[in-house]
Amino acid sequence: MAQSSQAAEGLCSIPALLQRNAKELAGRPAYREKEFGIWQCWTWAEAEKEIEALALGLINLGVNEGDFIAIIGRNRPYFYWSMVAAQSVGAIPVPLYQDAAAEEMAYVLDHCGARFAVVEDQEQVDKVIEIQDRLHQFEHMIYVDPRGMRKYDHHKLHTFAGIQDQGRAAYWEFIEDLKARREKLDYDSICVMLYTSGTTGKPKGVVLSNRNIIEASRSSAEFDNLTKNEEVLAYLPMAWVGDFIFSIGQAYWCGFCVNCPESPDTMQTDLREIGPTYYFAPPRVFETQLTNVMIRMEDASRFKKWLFDVFMEHARKVGPAILDGKPVGGWDRLKYALGNLFIYGPLKDTLGFGRVRVGYTAGEAIGPEIFEFYRSLGINLKQLYGQTEASVFITLQPDGEVRNDTVGIAAPGVEIRIDESGEVFYRSPGTFEYYYKNEESTKSTKDAEGWVATGDAGFFEEGSGHLRIIDRAKDVGKMADGKMFAPKYVENKLKFYPNILEAVVFGHQRNACTAFINIDLTAVGNWAERNNIGYASYQELAGHPKVLDMIQGHVEEVNRSLAEDPMLSHCQVHRFLVLHKELDADDGEMTRTRKVRRGVIAEKFGDLLGALYDGSGDIFTTTEVTYEDGRKGSISATLEIRDAAVVPVNGDTKVAAE
Repeated sequence: MAQSSQAAEGLCSIPALLQRNAKELAGRPAYREKEFGIWQCWTWAEAEKEIEALALGLINLGVNEGDFIAIIGRNRPYFYWSMVAAQSVGAIPVPLYQDAAAEEMAYVLDHCGARFAVVEDQEQVDKVIEIQDRLHQFEHMIYVDPRGMRKYDHHKLHTFAGIQDQGRAAYWEFIEDLKARREKLDYDSICVMLYTSGTTGKPKGVVLSNRNIIEASRSSAEFDNLTKNEEVLAYLPMAWVGDFIFSIGQAYWCGFCVNCPESPDTMQTDLREIGPTYYFAPPRVFETQLTNVMIRMEDASRFKKWLFDVFMEHARKVGPAILDGKPVGGWDRLKYALGNLFIYGPLKDTLGFGRVRVGYTAGEAIGPEIFEFYRSLGINLKQLYGQTEASVFITLQPDGEVRNDTVGIAAPGVEIRIDESGEVFYRSPGTFEYYYKNEESTKSTKDAEGWVATGDAGFFEEGSGHLRIIDRAKDVGKMADGKMFAPKYVENKLKFYPNILEAVVFGHQRNACTAFINIDLTAVGNWAERNNIGYASYQELAGHPKVLDMIQGHVEEVNRSLAEDPMLSHCQVHRFLVLHKELDADDGEMTRTRKVRRGVIAEKFGDLLGALYDGSGDIFTTTEVTYEDGRKGSISATLEIRDAAVVPVNGDTKVAAE
């Protein structure tokens, strides 16, 4: 592959982009972090000095080129600096999920052979110490927050500020070494290693080069006209490829500012204060925000509720057309402008979306009603389709061609093809190098010509050329009669309802589909309060007859919708139950990115699955759970199993689930 112009200009690594920004954008803000209620700011010139001091400190500590450095913590400038400092000395950053249990961290740290780790606080230090005896290669840990750390053995434990001070003190000793390491970096150098979520089996280490990250960042930034004037809020897990692209790749390519919230609890407040211009969130975030809006409107006065309903009905009618620049009548535009003055504008400001110029969602399908709600307010929300192995971008939605049922067209520089089985394949400059220590998986995923198997089934729409994703290819199965079974498609339809947090649908090699459902405690709890339904726990609320009636109504509404889809009308849900506990990553039922582990769930709740198909009306079950502090316990419950009405298709009659 020919080197691009930026590689020829020497901009072929993240540290090289940092040097450019420190020179050309010296006084512009690069990072902000809210601490103790006050926003702290670092310019590009200041950030470059912080990163340089840390890089010199790492060399002083004994970091060699090719070493792996684990990064564990929430979104803070210190950890972004750590990743770029690691790259600057020729090492490879490996961000981990901060909420991962010690056992999960043990696998990643051992697999990559990390000699060093930069962590946030006492909690993360304790996790690493707990597993340290299994990590024979591990040597030093650096922590940012010193609270509670005074009585620890500090022979191999160092403060972040202390390492920087040592770097500054050793400036003349190591600066030439640092420059030499930095100048060695090219497009083929490893930029980062990110571990997949591991829905089946152990996570895989995805090795991404500077070419992958910079080319993906450049082309996507040009696609959406991103500039140095953007503001982003960095709140998604740093171990996720999306955060790496948005908060490092695109941020360093464009030179825009990355804002870090004070804590997850203050995220919404911080979002409003920053008012990002470029924003990404998974569907669940948008769903939660819309649920909160609807809850507040239910509690509003009758006049305010009427005003909201009238203007929102108008927004749904003309808002997306106005956003896309399509012709809209003068009266409709005037009414929409009034709505923007009284309803849409204040609502966007309350949500923190008042300045959003480009918004994206991905990871799961978003409900059409939810998607259209935000676009009707004038928020340019779009969908993308991507993977860690693609450096995020496989498809993007161009302005004016945004739809809720497709994921758009091939991103710039990306080629896509669909094989005979319906699986989607792609290749691009962002295509990953290889899976670390896993040649077999690399070969089965990426062929000699660079085509990558996504594991997703989909098709191109005739005429528009937009890609539609049906389901995970491995999850697409066959019903007992040979018809296609696409559980994710049905699950996403169920999750479109704010009252349903998660759904797991079964039906492979069966005569009918059934489902496990998790209620959304916030939405259903608020509904229960308005309907004078008392409850003391999630379990009690999930089993309440009126809650089951409500969920049954949602399931039957989905069935009516499925009946109109000739390809998947046979996937209607015949029986369902509401689980007595929320599916949880700590219990192994979901990944850290909230993808369900279907096989684990089917095995763990085998008795419940059996009851769905043997005609039982209820079942008593006991389930092991993991508490936040790591202790194990168990919960027991008797679950009611409900039959859902299905719509006969092509003369079929209702089939008993079996």
